[in-house]
Amino acid sequence: MRIRRFAFLLLPLLASAQLKPELAIRTRSLSELEFSPDGKRLAFTLREPPSGRTQASHIWVFDRDTNELRKWTNSAKSESSPHWSPDGRTLAFRSDREEGSQIWLLSTQGGEAWKPTKAKNSVRAFRWSPDGSRIAFIANDPKTDAEEKKEKDFDDARVIDRDEKPARLWTVDVASGAVRAETKDPWAVRDFDWLPDGKRVLIVATDQPAVEKYTERIFTLALDTGAMSEVLAPRGPFGRIRVAPGGAKFAFIGSRVDGPSEHDLFVCPLDGKPVNVTGPTKDRPVAGFEWLGNGEPAVLFNEGFRSELANFPRIEGVDVTSFAVSKTGTFAAVAGAASIPEELYVDGKRVSHFNDEVAAAGLVKPEIIEYKSFDGTPIEAALFRPAGSAGKLLPLIVHVHGGPTGAWTNRFEPLTQMLVARGFAVLLPNIRGSSGYGHKFIEANRADWGGGDFKDVMAGVDEMIRRKIADPERLGIGGWSYGGYMSAWAVTQTNRFKAAVAGAGLSDLAAEFGTENGPMYDEWFFGVPYENLAVFQKCSPITYVRNAKTPTLILQGEADTTDPISQSQIFYRALKHYNVTSEFVVYPREPHGLREEKHILDRYRRTLDWFTKYVQ
Repeated sequence: MRIRRFAFLLLPLLASAQLKPELAIRTRSLSELEFSPDGKRLAFTLREPPSGRTQASHIWVFDRDTNELRKWTNSAKSESSPHWSPDGRTLAFRSDREEGSQIWLLSTQGGEAWKPTKAKNSVRAFRWSPDGSRIAFIANDPKTDAEEKKEKDFDDARVIDRDEKPARLWTVDVASGAVRAETKDPWAVRDFDWLPDGKRVLIVATDQPAVEKYTERIFTLALDTGAMSEVLAPRGPFGRIRVAPGGAKFAFIGSRVDGPSEHDLFVCPLDGKPVNVTGPTKDRPVAGFEWLGNGEPAVLFNEGFRSELANFPRIEGVDVTSFAVSKTGTFAAVAGAASIPEELYVDGKRVSHFNDEVAAAGLVKPEIIEYKSFDGTPIEAALFRPAGSAGKLLPLIVHVHGGPTGAWTNRFEPLTQMLVARGFAVLLPNIRGSSGYGHKFIEANRADWGGGDFKDVMAGVDEMIRRKIADPERLGIGGWSYGGYMSAWAVTQTNRFKAAVAGAGLSDLAAEFGTENGPMYDEWFFGVPYENLAVFQKCSPITYVRNAKTPTLILQGEADTTDPISQSQIFYRALKHYNVTSEFVVYPREPHGLREEKHILDRYRRTLDWFTKYVQ
């Protein structure tokens, strides 16, 4: 299972509801901020609310001279990944407005967008060369005519690990449209950045793409000869390599040990050894970074429920989730809070109003509390309560995040707000295994899912009862991904909850290991089931399912490869066998997180009915 921070859908119905599902799904999100070379314009991607089976995104630009926001793309499909040319005269972006996702170019002087890439392979990521004459991009090989014919004739059997085409690095000449593959078989490329000379590219690649281990390394690739020279082989997962101004060094977010996730910022000379520049002084996960003009990185940290952006003052009342810095020092950020949907801020001032309608729906601020778990470990949690409910015993929903190396943060969570508007108290605990509290805290549930982490959950429930906030007879639990696992685990360990909702969860960890896409994350926690089957079984809800009596709603995307549908099927069948009240809802076409409008609304309403019936 991989890290996911999906919101979980818990909606009991009260007549006084303020934030309704139809409004909640209208929230817009901002990402991919990039300043023009002169710092006068800021491009970003705005993702629109879901509509039908799609959720479109478009490119917007903020003009610092006029303080105006303007939508720059408006196709019937989507655009994303805005990148300015080095001279600032052209904005490049990805779009699926025609077949596949291709690179499109738009002049800042106006006119129609055009595309230099015309192949039938979708572009995953791209960047301009330093002189602006070429664009490098990552894409798989396009299908041959013979392959397309076989697919059309349904003669499409494929051999796993042999017939998958690796993602290559390509370049396209902007003037002529000539495309060239820069890497060959068997290399698969995941990330890259140009070196200043324009003759070499720093790439993250592996020559063993079928091996389910962390085999990716960092190389320099000479574009004239295709020669690759290994620079570094980081341990464990790592990501987002970016070359520093001048090109003498680069940075990436990596693991201080072998996993389970990226945590610290490393800086490495092209001809030297990497240095962990954040871990020794600040044991908090790095959420993002940008190189400044002085050759030093600005770093965004997750700090429990809050975020901290080094080198820049805090924006009043909100927390930064992503940011960009211009060459002239202008600072832009996407920021928000639990009661403030995210917006765009430039030099600390809010400049957008994309989510005003949602923000006006009577959202409440959380109380950040701390309680002691069974062994004295301090656990931080966000407590949401309806206004004017002090002194009243409330129905309580415990909402468990994904991961387990995820975390609840100071971000707008619409389902939590809908619960509170309907009279529920909601507890969002960052239990052991969560990020934002140091690497040892992340490691605290290794080979112990359902152990100390579950006790942390129950200690939070007991604390809410002790404080006379929660009614002990009206308790519910829910979550998605690892949160879905914890919900399934809870109903096999205790009958204290009156209802549970398990979204895209896990029930048999050994079977999960054998069917999920990319088992390296789970391997860090448990090893492999062929050698450590007992620990997989010890931590699997299915092992104890005969104890379950709690009404349980199971929600699952049919095309989920992160936590496959078989995990939910296994648990539902077992609950039926023991005559436990349960429902199993499958959403066709959906991956690990639901995307289609009707499915999202259905998930809202079904969960609303479930908790209304069994908790309220």
